[in-house]
Amino acid sequence: MDQIAPLILTLRFDERSFAFFNEQRKRYFPPERNFIPAHLTLFHHLPGEHLIEIQRDIAASASRQKPFPLEVVSLRSLGRGVAYNLASPELSGLRRHLAQLWNDWLKPQDRQKHQPHVTVQNKADPTQARALLEELTEGFQPFQATAIGLDLWWYRGGPWEKVSSSLFADEIQPAKS
Repeated sequence: MDQIAPLILTLRFDERSFAFFNEQRKRYFPPERNFIPAHLTLFHHLPGEHLIEIQRDIAASASRQKPFPLEVVSLRSLGRGVAYNLASPELSGLRRHLAQLWNDWLKPQDRQKHQPHVTVQNKADPTQARALLEELTEGFQPFQATAIGLDLWWYRGGPWEKVSSSLFADEIQPAKS
């Protein structure tokens, strides 16, 4: 029997924030390795054989979560790349809740302390990465992004394949007719 591919869960940004991070990624990520859009990974390896339960948990969590601010607080070196560090108590709480639901399935990477970030360069020459970090840090001012949902992806070794998107509940619910 074929092994079922793992799933990746990412945070969805508002359009403005996504456009900023994705433009940075297109500009600085080695083009031959840039298969996926900018993202903030919440879980790197969820079991594909539990797709239905995972999707149910994501949809339930998203339906109870309002969009929330994320503070883009700094840049950091990845050794061979650069990432933006983000902070948000709402994000920490949401991830902690999902980690508790999926505790028995989590791989070591997803059991570690979550350090929210958006990678804009990776697998580059370390000298280039250091230069980019210096360049971006020089003009960096903290700013705010907005989390608006969760995206679930299949990981099959190449570009990720979107499984589903679950948007957070709007603050203003439409009137029922």
